[in-house]
Amino acid sequence: MPKEILINVEPKQISVAIVNNSLLEEFYVERPEEKSIVGNIYKGKVSEIVPSLNAAFIDIGLEKKGFLYLEEAVSADFDIETPFLFSSLKKGQEILVQVTKEPFGTKGPRVTTHITIPGRYLVLMPMDNHIGISRRIEDESERRRLKQIMEELNLPKDLGFIVRTAAYGKTKQHLRMDAYFLLKLWSRIKRTLRYRPAPSLIYEDYDLTLRVIRDSFTEDVDKVIVDSKKHYYQIYRFVKTFLRHLTRRIEFYRGNDLFLDKNIEDQIQKIFESKIYLESGAYIVIEPTEGLVVIDVNSGSFKKPMSQEEASFRINLEAVDEIVRQLRLRDLGGIIVIDFIDMEKEIHRQKVFNALKEALRSDRAHYDILGISRFGLVEMTRERIHKTVESILYQACPYCQGKGKVRSPTTTAIYAIKELKRYIKDHPFSKEIKMTTNPLVAEQILNDKESIITLERKFHLRIEISSNPSFHLEEIKIT
Repeated sequence: MPKEILINVEPKQISVAIVNNSLLEEFYVERPEEKSIVGNIYKGKVSEIVPSLNAAFIDIGLEKKGFLYLEEAVSADFDIETPFLFSSLKKGQEILVQVTKEPFGTKGPRVTTHITIPGRYLVLMPMDNHIGISRRIEDESERRRLKQIMEELNLPKDLGFIVRTAAYGKTKQHLRMDAYFLLKLWSRIKRTLRYRPAPSLIYEDYDLTLRVIRDSFTEDVDKVIVDSKKHYYQIYRFVKTFLRHLTRRIEFYRGNDLFLDKNIEDQIQKIFESKIYLESGAYIVIEPTEGLVVIDVNSGSFKKPMSQEEASFRINLEAVDEIVRQLRLRDLGGIIVIDFIDMEKEIHRQKVFNALKEALRSDRAHYDILGISRFGLVEMTRERIHKTVESILYQACPYCQGKGKVRSPTTTAIYAIKELKRYIKDHPFSKEIKMTTNPLVAEQILNDKESIITLERKFHLRIEISSNPSFHLEEIKIT
């Protein structure tokens, strides 16, 4: 089955799905009013320096100030005002920064002065001067070949480059064209710097569609299918410039519903479910919290005849690929704790851990991972740069306020009686009180009508309990 990049364009949303063998591997969403600013370069102004945080807040012209760790501030070799060092950074000073993380909640965007401009095969580092090779290229002979090509290109010695994974096997001409494109782009950015006031946007990164084409349209992708003529031509021109030999793989979709026709709509909806079932009947549960993400592996309906140790080992191995797939799909970041089913044998624990590390090689996000404990726990951190798809498409439930739970009818009924007592105390001269609740709650109250009768006798009043089907389970109205 082919590997395809599917691009669905709606008036207020662009969605991109990367599908391999009919299995959804990556999914991204971008909306015009929430367009990503990661990768954008700004001419900013230092608005505040906070020594206790070893950081500075940078005004980049957005609602929230950029947050810059001082150790990430480097000397500039171009003229904004004067070159700077983090130790001499001053309030009001103009500074060139790049956004590395989206604003999240009350936090502003993370910024850095370590500017990086990605191309197809190379990444330009204007503030550095060394040549690096992607760690994902492990073949030593290929690393040496690429290093030699970069040296032969006679690039400016005061600029640095990283050779991307996509450069594997590419010719000297491929790398030369990419390097020259990046150098021209950097020259244009420097020219823009001279006349733009601070704060202002100096360079805007590609939109979602072109970012995906730049980073994911590799030789193993059979087709790029897009259902918008405008975006089809935009992608075609981009690919013709940088990846001419792949233009025949771009296809304009003429049907009615791209994701439905490709049988991935159901897979997209399941991204937001907490429980994911495996083929064996086992399942994993993913629970993001404010501080970390917990992933729990469970045996479920796994029924194969084998010892408990062997069953645990098999289920854990099966869960590894799905866990890594879900990390990418949901773009889960921060601290992640994976609770595998307990295994007694050290060799089994080590095999599961090695399988996890191998599966993570396909993840473009930066991560750090610790070993597996005797209890089957694995701790890791994963970098999240963009907003998660879930945070774009969903909001906190207005009924449970994001708790994910509501009171049971019995609990609400008990609470309602307490509220009724408080109301009576605050309205001592009332002769008749009406309390309206959800029908399930009203039923619970009337099942124990003795408490209502006791209140009526004690305070010499009449209490009417009524129900309203439109009421939320926790809603209570007393008049």
